[in-house]
Amino acid sequence: MEEKQDSLKESCNFAGISPIMVDLPYPPIKVRGENLAFANLLSIDYCGAVSELTTIAQYINHENRLAGEKCPIARTILGIAISEMIHLQKLAELIVLLGGKVDFTARFRNGVQKLWTPEYLSIPEQAKRMLLADIDGERAAIDQYGTHISMISDNNINAVLERIIKDEEYHIMMLQFLIKEL
Repeated sequence: MEEKQDSLKESCNFAGISPIMVDLPYPPIKVRGENLAFANLLSIDYCGAVSELTTIAQYINHENRLAGEKCPIARTILGIAISEMIHLQKLAELIVLLGGKVDFTARFRNGVQKLWTPEYLSIPEQAKRMLLADIDGERAAIDQYGTHISMISDNNINAVLERIIKDEEYHIMMLQFLIKEL
């Protein structure tokens, strides 16, 4: 067991991993005023089935399982996960400014509330299927952000969501490249 741990440490070094994201600044985190309806929409992006929290957990799981045999892919996935953590933090700031709660509960317009669960994750066994699941997650996030942008009448919030979409599009491109490298 100790030999396997030493081998993993030697084979895949995660020091110095940076977020993998578009080289553009984020807009200022501000809102026009408190709005629980908008906060609730963002809570879905924060911790719903299609959310930054789900994406982070899925990426970390994939990175952990690929680190032994596919270190360059694992390192890239970790860099993407770090950028998703930044998205999570931006959403949390917006939710709080809007007067909402950051408690891992997605709040839907019909009054339904769902606590985040790892059941939302897609964790296939094969590397290619992991990357395809990650691409599907990014595409679903882009679609959901687009829907939420159309429902939110606050240009400050929408600017942040549009900036996040740019990262998600970049992540799809990176993941497609990784699939070609398999």
